Amino acid sequence: MTTRLSSRPHRPNYLGAAYLGTALSLVLAGCASTPQPQAAAAASTQATSVIPYVNSAQLTAAHWVGRLDAPDRPMLDAASIDTQNARLKTEDPSIHDLRAQPARMIGNDVKAMVGKLSKPPTRALYDVEGREIPASTLQAWQRDVALDAIPADVVVRHALVTERADLRTFPTTTRVFSRAGDTDIDRFQESALFPGTPVLVLHESRDRNWVYVMSTRYAAWMRRDHLAVGPADDVFAYADRQPWLIVTGVRAETVYTPEQPQLSRLSLDMGTRVPLRQDWPENQPVNGQLPAGAYVIDLPTRDKNGRLHIAQALLPKSVDVATDYLPLTPRSVLTQGFKFLGERYGWGHSYDARDCSGFVSEVYAGFGVQMPRNTSDQGKSPAFNTLQVPASTTRDERIALMKTLAPGDLIYIPGHVMMVIGHEGGLTYVIHDTPGVRYRDAQGRSAHYPLNAVSVTPLEPLQSGEDALYIDKIYSIQRMRR
Repeated sequence: MTTRLSSRPHRPNYLGAAYLGTALSLVLAGCASTPQPQAAAAASTQATSVIPYVNSAQLTAAHWVGRLDAPDRPMLDAASIDTQNARLKTEDPSIHDLRAQPARMIGNDVKAMVGKLSKPPTRALYDVEGREIPASTLQAWQRDVALDAIPADVVVRHALVTERADLRTFPTTTRVFSRAGDTDIDRFQESALFPGTPVLVLHESRDRNWVYVMSTRYAAWMRRDHLAVGPADDVFAYADRQPWLIVTGVRAETVYTPEQPQLSRLSLDMGTRVPLRQDWPENQPVNGQLPAGAYVIDLPTRDKNGRLHIAQALLPKSVDVATDYLPLTPRSVLTQGFKFLGERYGWGHSYDARDCSGFVSEVYAGFGVQMPRNTSDQGKSPAFNTLQVPASTTRDERIALMKTLAPGDLIYIPGHVMMVIGHEGGLTYVIHDTPGVRYRDAQGRSAHYPLNAVSVTPLEPLQSGEDALYIDKIYSIQRMRR
């Protein structure tokens, strides 16, 4: 469902903020909802962090849980989540229903899909050493896309991902950047897939080392040796297997085993679901180890020809997992979100980490909530309880709106998403995976903080430009609640 704010003509009203030692003040001329210095200063009784307006206590989930009247009240129950997921599949064009795809696809349709992603770059790109990528290299990558090799009739193959796999714009591992020396945002990095994810294989690179795959949430290039091809029935049966475990920590790692190198110390990120072998005899070793202190799980492996096999692995019982989706409550969503605090920002899931939309996706995956991959799709998805914020909404109205938000609500500006964690000192606080933020210092100068991590910040003082704030850019709020 979608709610649209009533709007009136925009009245410019600029916000200034100053950070004075441990005291906070936020001044908005003529606005009745202005946070007052006395109230804001109350949030500074703890030691301050390096981030303006944030103290050490605010860097814990317990702090925000303790401020709630009903932290264990359900936001959405299991039936509501199932209904929402069903709407996502049928109503959101960014989601691919893999089971509904035909066994054969029209070649021109596949060619258009691949060509739209792997378009020739129109601007200069640089390598990790700061050297401009020569035109000959760009042309070679374009040839590797092999659009001319796509047949008129494409036979769709099914596969399971066997290890965390990058999804790339082009079939290459070479990292490329928009500016020399700026090596965090790889422009060819699209996303990542986790072990056990079903995909459709639609095309392969000229050297056959890469395949173009369609997953439920994204389509791009991945390395062929990171997946195992098998019959459709086997692929989807694995995804449907009961019972199962879901990873509820940032990541879990299988135990070391020399007998099964593919499954040794395999990393499983938050939200990854794997079949659980409850029927495994306690006295029967798995890869040379009795499973007394571990869960026996099934994972996909590939043989030397890339064919799918299912094998057993051990997951220590000390890891953070659950046998069912977590209950979606304010306490649990705050607890899950704060598990990522301090993790390095990873554009497109690079650095074995995640970006802003990946962060909220993985947090909500532990509750069984499915989401589109990118912020542009998340913010406008028709499946969620959406509050649209028209561009004509005034700053005063936006500040008032922020006061109505609850923990777990998702705030969207172009290219970024933030999760609300609570209110304190007249400010709305969010946790988000961000390359950096900008505030005005005590002298009114704009100062940049290169956070490059999952971080806690207040929302209202965040700058989006010299005279603009993040709140000026908010276009959508997704409420994962009734």
